Amino acid sequence: MSASLTAQVTPLDAGAPVAAAGFLGQVPALALEDGTVLLATPEAEQRIAAHPDASILVAVATGNNFITGGDDGRVVATSQDGGVQEIADEKGKWIDAIAARDDGSIAWSSGKNVRSRDPAGGIKTFIAPSSVRGLAFMPKGYRIGIAHYDGATVWFPNAAAPPDLFQWKGSHLSITASPNGRFLATSMQENALHGWRVADKKDMRMSGYPAKTRSLSWSFDGHWLATSGADAAIIWPFKDKDGPINKAPLECGVRGAKVTCVAFHPKSLVVAQGYEDGLLLLCRIPDGAEILVRAAPEGGRPISALAWDDTGRRLLFGAADGTAGLLDMPA
Repeated sequence: MSASLTAQVTPLDAGAPVAAAGFLGQVPALALEDGTVLLATPEAEQRIAAHPDASILVAVATGNNFITGGDDGRVVATSQDGGVQEIADEKGKWIDAIAARDDGSIAWSSGKNVRSRDPAGGIKTFIAPSSVRGLAFMPKGYRIGIAHYDGATVWFPNAAAPPDLFQWKGSHLSITASPNGRFLATSMQENALHGWRVADKKDMRMSGYPAKTRSLSWSFDGHWLATSGADAAIIWPFKDKDGPINKAPLECGVRGAKVTCVAFHPKSLVVAQGYEDGLLLLCRIPDGAEILVRAAPEGGRPISALAWDDTGRRLLFGAADGTAGLLDMPA
């Protein structure tokens, strides 16, 4: 691996394990497990106590806000100017999953309860068949994918249509929808992924992982799904109508350490992948060319968060030991 971008990285000291990364407009931001949101502009760093005396369990950046859920039962929006708004308070029940999109829609879960908040502030509630572990907005319409035991549900908060159940035995941990809305995919307790073709619920099993897959990222064109949980990024093909059925995945960046986090570039077939030892590299599809972004530090901990800005020129990362960095790609 001769190519390197390590000199283009500005180190950041998060000071606590990083739960999530994102850009609030143009402002790089990290959600930290100690309840803080760090606005990580190198020359004007700002720390906001979004969850005082509590931990952030789940977080997602969308538009100009970081939406965080904590073990205090609160859902909070932290804006790029440091303002804090409480979205909901589940009275001490842990927030288990969260999803948001740029139009202001937010969804969160606590136990079996899923709530959706539309851009006007109206809140609807759905009670899932079992505890909910993952949420994702579908790309078209006001619909929410929900991961739970024995499958997934697509819920239509503002429609009379009943929830649409996608069944598969086992515990489903997280959920994602392809950018074109044709496929749903979940990660599972059983070190596997499961997928469905939304149109007819055709099953797609993706197995063989040595560890659980907790990070999933679609390519901008929806043709590839990058996943963590192995000693390479495992990247499944979804271009054809049958998705990955009877197709082998690509493996990118094979090393003697497991990939813990993946994030596809917003405009190119390049995936950022972080490892359990803190190393970070970029890998190009389909030729597998690699560029080092961060070498594994001595005693390095897993990369726990990755986010590209909208232009694909900057990559923000954070790790479980509170180290972080911002890559500025050369012009």
